[in-house]
Amino acid sequence: MAVASKNIPAPDLVPLRRALLSVSDKNGLVEFARALAKAGVELISTGGTSKAIAEAGLAVRDVSDITGFPEIMDGRVKTLHPSVHGALLGVRDDPEHAAAMRQHHIEPIDLVVVNLYPFEEVRRSGAGYAATVENIDIGGPAMVRASAKNHAYVAIVTDPDDYGAVLNALEMNTGSLSLDFRKKLAAKAFARTAAYDAAISEWFAETLEIEHPAWRAFGGRLESVMRYGENPHQSAGFYVTGEKRPGVATARQVQGKQLSYNNINDTDAAFELAGEFDPEKSAAVAIIKHANPCGVAEGATLREAYLKALACDPTSAFGGIVALNRALDAEAAEEIVKTFTEVIIAPEASEEAARIVAAKKNLRLLIAGGLPDPRAAAQTVKSVAGGLLVQGRDNSVVDDLDLKVVTKRAPTEAELADLKFAFRVTKHVKSNAIVYVKDLATVGIGAGQMSRVDSSRIAARKALDAAEAAGLAEPLTKGSVVASDAFFPFPDGLLAAIEAGATAVIQPGGSVNDKIVIEAADEHGIAMVFTGVRHFRH
Repeated sequence: MAVASKNIPAPDLVPLRRALLSVSDKNGLVEFARALAKAGVELISTGGTSKAIAEAGLAVRDVSDITGFPEIMDGRVKTLHPSVHGALLGVRDDPEHAAAMRQHHIEPIDLVVVNLYPFEEVRRSGAGYAATVENIDIGGPAMVRASAKNHAYVAIVTDPDDYGAVLNALEMNTGSLSLDFRKKLAAKAFARTAAYDAAISEWFAETLEIEHPAWRAFGGRLESVMRYGENPHQSAGFYVTGEKRPGVATARQVQGKQLSYNNINDTDAAFELAGEFDPEKSAAVAIIKHANPCGVAEGATLREAYLKALACDPTSAFGGIVALNRALDAEAAEEIVKTFTEVIIAPEASEEAARIVAAKKNLRLLIAGGLPDPRAAAQTVKSVAGGLLVQGRDNSVVDDLDLKVVTKRAPTEAELADLKFAFRVTKHVKSNAIVYVKDLATVGIGAGQMSRVDSSRIAARKALDAAEAAGLAEPLTKGSVVASDAFFPFPDGLLAAIEAGATAVIQPGGSVNDKIVIEAADEHGIAMVFTGVRHFRH
């Protein structure tokens, strides 16, 4: 049953006389407390926060002086008391509330400064169950929510980055904080507790292996506000979840302009693809445009891999994203900067490579510190009207699959290596996806078509264009292998690949027409392998 409102108007300015500070992150605490004390604000605090303020030589009252009750149970119970929450929740212009506060000797608190136990950090550290649970804050969120609800009278600060803004507002309003300012702080506070609770619920679901909890929440912290989104008329912001998976959200930007919405989307796609290739086995480079690969290759060196990848579709590579599975070296950097590139992302970069890239001041260089694990389990989220689609990440890796030869001819050793490479890449191409590969390099990619046969033909056409640009007598699809992200429903897509010059095929299988597709392959002497795993990507 909803609680009726008394419609008591909130005052615009509330003088700041008493503040309660209880923080886990003590960055900037002493300086902020000193400025509040200088402004004549009485300081109340708890535990380690109180100790830090007192050691700085500032007068501070312990919260137990307010409650008349000691901190107990290893600090679990210290602020959960009517003397605290009455001071936070009391509607001061409501005669009944004011009378209750007088009756119980509850003095109002005008400012609450709380940041929460570092649950997210403890979770990411891999701490045990008991230690993680112990870092679920209870008293902090209770004070945050109470203060935010009663923002008509109380200002709530949950982020040390806001200390300066509070002091500026206090000075501008001669010792008071405005209603508009209090509302903004309250909105941020509720968002913070929502993200905090989302992290806790996600951890429980993960720990207890609850695949689809009845209620689901996702939280993130604003990392940057962008000039615009996918298009100039769309606003956009980038939020980070705290997940430690190496990638665009965790990378260090060495140089270049701010990443745009499309840069982030494409860079994520590029580095996830680069992570499919073991750097101990070979160098690998992926070039991405509009979240689709336009060239991927392995090589003995990054330079070799880059040049092979670039040859697949040099036209589309212009203005693309380059992702590497090894530390960027000078030799590779010199080649990459010859083509206009938006972003380079790599696990590391040599000093010489960074100097070479620095000559292109707008080129963004991101250092990720590692590679994403293609086998790691996690969730992906997509918004739809009125809901969210949540699924497990596609963490299937071709090396782990039981490949089945279904044709009379088995692939050669070289064909099998190329088939695995092709299927690895196909996982990262928008459906319907067709990928031609030769000598561990893509030579034709068909992406995002409604018809599989069209993807096959487009990929072949791309290969023909690349051959003409390179002055080759014939496209590299001649003698290549081909991968499909899903089964061929009819032989037409397969026949288009054969016409382009493919000699071996890898696909999931599973069509009611598998038999006639296999017969078509046998008729043309083509080797075909079924993976049993589909890689749709939308």
